[in-house]
Amino acid sequence: MKNHLMCIPGSIITKQAFIEIQQINEETLEYGLKLSEKDIKTIIKTRNEALSSSGRVEFGGGIITKIISSFCDSPYILQHNYIETIDDLIETFYYYKNETMEEVSDDELINFMKEYFDNKCQGDLDLLRYKYLDKIAHNIKYGAIDYLNVDGDEEGDEEE
Repeated sequence: MKNHLMCIPGSIITKQAFIEIQQINEETLEYGLKLSEKDIKTIIKTRNEALSSSGRVEFGGGIITKIISSFCDSPYILQHNYIETIDDLIETFYYYKNETMEEVSDDELINFMKEYFDNKCQGDLDLLRYKYLDKIAHNIKYGAIDYLNVDGDEEGDEEE
């Protein structure tokens, strides 16, 4: 049975996302980063696969452009690893949106990812995912009031 959740043709959504991502190149050029048309298509494909595997729906390229805007000034992203890193960040974002059970806003999650990617993780995506983002998901699932506190002691996080 085919899934009929959306009535809007995918090509319209893809075209809109493509245009939004293409426009972000103006901002990223300042940091020596540019996406080609092929790169943009790759990113959109990654986003579509991540949305599908996480059971999510998105219109336009809003999250992609937010991620690119937030991360383009990172000292750990250079042109040679730009597309791969953005792809990984997109997949990570959607995975942890589900894992945090919608308790963390899009902007809050992106800001946290950027802060830890640049500082504590020094560009290491595995460290970001498996230490810090897993900790947020754990904190939320176990009722921690300050779920973004991933550096504090684990004792008593649930009871403040």
